[in-house]
Amino acid sequence: MASSALPALAPSFVAKKSAILHDLSTPASSYEDASPKGSVDTAIVELIDEINKLDGFVTTSSCAGRISVFVEGKKKTEDRQVDEDPANDVEGRGQSSQDKETVAGTGGKGGGGKWLYVSHDPFTFQAGQDLAAALGMTRTGDRESAWEGHRLVRFKFEPMILHILTASLEHAQIVLRAGLAAGFRESGAINLTNPSSATPMVAIRSMGLGLESMVGLLDSNDEAMCFVSEKSLGGLLTISNERFEENSRRKERFWKALQEGVQAGSSGDGLKKKRGEDGGDWEDKEVRRERLRREGLERSKAKKESTNTEPS
Repeated sequence: MASSALPALAPSFVAKKSAILHDLSTPASSYEDASPKGSVDTAIVELIDEINKLDGFVTTSSCAGRISVFVEGKKKTEDRQVDEDPANDVEGRGQSSQDKETVAGTGGKGGGGKWLYVSHDPFTFQAGQDLAAALGMTRTGDRESAWEGHRLVRFKFEPMILHILTASLEHAQIVLRAGLAAGFRESGAINLTNPSSATPMVAIRSMGLGLESMVGLLDSNDEAMCFVSEKSLGGLLTISNERFEENSRRKERFWKALQEGVQAGSSGDGLKKKRGEDGGDWEDKEVRRERLRREGLERSKAKKESTNTEPS
């Protein structure tokens, strides 16, 4: 009879999961996180609950997918520019105390950046609707001062992103395989192939579904001026709605693949402890592909840095 391929849960993982689930059980009226919504997205609550019922897995952060319109934060006085990725703002990544001016992570965390519109659901069109106004912008304002300030207003669609803490390398492989099979091609894990990593973290994500466009500027009166047509805004929203649908399909495929992976692993038919041709630990083909891709990028970066430091 085949033995289980999944190892027993370490007490440290059990304790971490218990603490995370305690936070998630806080009533929505009292629960707060760093996202503009301030709580877990309704569209992903069911998936999170189901994942957290599985032994060896617990979600640590998530976004069901969203449409957002935001004013970017101020630029630094140095040569580098502000990090304009909203995900970085949600994760609370700060800037060096040596910066001469506070820099906003996108979405209003300092530096004057702010959210104008955020929704985790498809946009609902209405007859005669002023799309610019619906997205928190205006068609009037001081155009000259807006161009001088260069404070951009951006439209962005982001697909689902899910971080899952796992109890072991074998558990992490199950999550990563499910994510890649479901179409979340940029999924990856921290220290996935490092035996010393007791509880690997896996990020389920897909940059390919993302969409971003500059749609306006902030004038001297702090008015977000839209400078693209209503037709263009409608096009961006229509495409985003279509990507919400694909995002939902991929989410469903991920959950199905994860269930199948857990069932196979628990029965001993899935992630058995195999050996590769070189005698080392066996890797799933998708995991190996991801590792080789990452190592290739690191070699390329190292080679480029070496070339740049050579004397001319």
